[in-house]
Amino acid sequence: MEDLQKKIGYKFKNNDLLLEALTHSSYANDNKIKHINSNERFEFLGDSVLSVVVSDYIFINFPQLPEGELTRLRSSLVCEKSLFEFAKKINLGDYLFLGKGERNNHGAERPSILSDAFEALIAAIYIDGGLEAARKHILNFVIPAIKNKRKGNTVDYKTTLQEIIQKNPGEKIEYVLADMSGPDHNRHFVVEVHLNSNVIGRGGGHSKKEAEQQAAREALELMGY
Repeated sequence: MEDLQKKIGYKFKNNDLLLEALTHSSYANDNKIKHINSNERFEFLGDSVLSVVVSDYIFINFPQLPEGELTRLRSSLVCEKSLFEFAKKINLGDYLFLGKGERNNHGAERPSILSDAFEALIAAIYIDGGLEAARKHILNFVIPAIKNKRKGNTVDYKTTLQEIIQKNPGEKIEYVLADMSGPDHNRHFVVEVHLNSNVIGRGGGHSKKEAEQQAAREALELMGY
């Protein structure tokens, strides 16, 4: 457990919490006489803490995203597949207490078991150190995951919109800066995209380019693309 604590960068005040987070129900069932608790209740709490932290982070850091896209981004970060990847980064399966049968059936490599254990670990940190400790732990995994997702799913909305408009000779689109706020190190831009002087989209971002892309995205949605 000392090795795991070094990996996650958190030192438990109460090691019993970490022990419970790492205990699968199969191990608890094999040791009923010892009254060992499984991590199932911790999974429940960890799931809620994870959702709150991820929701708060993406809400604050992606003000240009509408509710639907925020929901999709959050879902992609808290799903079993993502939690399984997070768990593998710290080799969480190596530290789990599994029943003999589950261990022999490669339970330490099973996505459902590892993702549940990762949620249980979040709960243990939350109980032991509070929300900020849990937030720090979660964001160590979530922020790099968000960067990878956005890098791998970059869509050039401006080019797509331009290609559509060019099919109609005589029509012209223009991007107009509508608002700019915030300090120099954290500027927020709002851009409107005009079609023949009519506003067909509006978007925001931390740069003019990002705001233009979001404006074009909104225009495409309104046009049914």
